Amino acid sequence: MKAASFLFVVVILLWTSIKGISCMNISSSSKAAQDYAEFLLANGVALTPPMGWNSWNHFQCNIDERTIKSTADALVSTGLAALGYKYVNIDDCWAEESRDWKGNLKAKSSTFPSGIKALADYVQARGLKLGIYSDAGYRTCSNKMPGSLGHEEQDARTFAEWGVDYLKYDNCYNDGSRPRDRYARMSYALRKAGRPILYSLCEWGEEDPAKWAGLYGNAWRTTGDIKDTWESVISIADQNNIWGRYAGPGRWNDPDMLEVGNGGMTIEEYRSHFSIWALMKAPLLIGCDVRSASGQTLNILKNKEVIDVNQDSMGVQGRKIRSKAGLEVWAGPLSRKRVAIVLWNRSGSRAAISVGWRELGLSPHNPVIVRDLWTHSFLSKNKRYGVTAFVAPHACKMYLLTPP
Repeated sequence: MKAASFLFVVVILLWTSIKGISCMNISSSSKAAQDYAEFLLANGVALTPPMGWNSWNHFQCNIDERTIKSTADALVSTGLAALGYKYVNIDDCWAEESRDWKGNLKAKSSTFPSGIKALADYVQARGLKLGIYSDAGYRTCSNKMPGSLGHEEQDARTFAEWGVDYLKYDNCYNDGSRPRDRYARMSYALRKAGRPILYSLCEWGEEDPAKWAGLYGNAWRTTGDIKDTWESVISIADQNNIWGRYAGPGRWNDPDMLEVGNGGMTIEEYRSHFSIWALMKAPLLIGCDVRSASGQTLNILKNKEVIDVNQDSMGVQGRKIRSKAGLEVWAGPLSRKRVAIVLWNRSGSRAAISVGWRELGLSPHNPVIVRDLWTHSFLSKNKRYGVTAFVAPHACKMYLLTPP
């Protein structure tokens, strides 16, 4: 056992006890605690929310190796990779409809003729990581390729041999057994496969995975699929907000991939979407075609100050602390006693939103440095009592507060 790995487990288990996550049964079940510790030792990834790109939102099943390669190239050339967007994740429809004669998954020859190993080599040569998709059922959700149910160890070995770094694991066409049991089987298989693979569970929040998925994986979907609409973003944000206390380093609530740049919302709505996902410590997985992304889209996705909030080492999910008539205050603690806040206007008209320092756990009398993370400017270096902003409809203001 490497000393660094052991220290990591100790730190995370201490963090768990501090956060009081006894509802995960870590403290009440020695077997659960052992499972959790073993998972961390075998995995040791996602200490901050994963960042990257996923093919599904924009391309769905219309993918091939040329698209994946050119997307990897674009992540590098646009500077996105340098900001932390490292995972290049292939979603559904990458494999042949049937397994080969040995029972192995096989890349679809018409769209991935070079195979997944060669694709992983290409992506990793650019300093990136390759992700892949499977399902805890007999078929994947597209019904166009086999799932991994009953083949967990075989498929985990295959993914490791190919050099896969990330597995998104869906929940379609299953046998009706408990999702927890089926997801645990793949977790154990990944541990035995001999390669650290980030494990992302996708059962759409139906069985409250926040309560148990941290024992087995690094991220879990808390909701159904996102859509490129304002209504979808606010609904999913509210659903994901419920589960904040279960998230932390190595395990994250996942409100689904980003829709920024896909064209269904305004720039202000996309900026709000990105701000709230960042504050909630959600995985930041780009869902648009980065090869043709507009300057406005890239300005949102490349906001380093907002990304830094998401990637803060403290790893505490921000939450909604107040809502009235569509005017909301969201906030979350950061390292070095800082606080990030989002003043979010869900209403249809411009409005003032205020928050006091006392409401955020800060002394109202001490001066606070207030930095606007979208204008990249200091609102004040000596602000007392609180802050008020006039916010356009469907827009937000995101501030970093640094107390003395």
